[in-house]
Amino acid sequence: DYTKVCAWGMTMTALSSQVSSSLYPVSDGEPVAETFVHLYAMLITLEVLRQYLAGQRATVLSNQFLYYAQGFPKLRVAPDVMVIFDVEPGGRDNYKIWEEGQTPAVVFEMTSQGTQEQDQSFKKTLYAQLEVQEYWLFDPKGEWIADKLEGYRLQGEEYVAIADGISQQLQLRLAVEETLISFYRLDTGEKLMIPEELATELAAERQRRTELEAELARYRDQFGDLTPE
Repeated sequence: DYTKVCAWGMTMTALSSQVSSSLYPVSDGEPVAETFVHLYAMLITLEVLRQYLAGQRATVLSNQFLYYAQGFPKLRVAPDVMVIFDVEPGGRDNYKIWEEGQTPAVVFEMTSQGTQEQDQSFKKTLYAQLEVQEYWLFDPKGEWIADKLEGYRLQGEEYVAIADGISQQLQLRLAVEETLISFYRLDTGEKLMIPEELATELAAERQRRTELEAELARYRDQFGDLTPE
C-alpha cells in the first residue's frame, strides 16, 4: 500500500545517501597541513576571505575534497583554500563540481619544499584544465619561492604569471607579511584585518568608549548635565 511504498522510498533514499557519502569521502586521514606555520597561513587566509565575501553569493572552503569527475571518486584534489562564486554560502563536507555547477575561481596552496613538485606540475596543470581562473602559491617559510608568494592567471588554456600581485577575481591586492598573506581592497586600499587584528581593534574601540564615558562623567560632576534650554 501507499504507506509501505513511502517507507521503502525513504529507506532507499537513506541507503543512497550512505552510498554516496562513502563513495565520495570527506577525508583521507592525512594531516591538514605540513607544519603549524602552513596551517596558520591557511586558516587565516580562509577566515579573512570569508569575512570579505560575507553577504555575497559565494563560499570559501579549506582543505576539503574537490571532486571533478562524476562517478570517479578517486579523481579529486583538496585545495588548501578555494573561492567559489555564484553558489550558496556556507560550508560543505566536500565539493562536487557537477552538483554545484561552478568551478572554483581562485585556489591557494600553502606550498613547501616537500610539495613543490606537485604544486608546480600536477596541481597547476589540473587547475588550468578545470578552468580555475587564478592559482596562488604561498611559501610561508620561503623554502623555494624567494618572494614567498606567486600567482598565476588563466589565459586561454594556460597560466601566466601575475606580476602586480592583484587578484582580479577577488578585487584585492595580495602582499606578504612575514608568514601570512595580506589582502588590500582595490577600491579603498584598506587592509582586510585578520581575526587577531579585529580583536585588537574592537578592544581599542571599547577602551576609547570607556575613556569617553569616564570623561563625560567627570564633566557632568563638574558642570552638571548639559541639557538644552
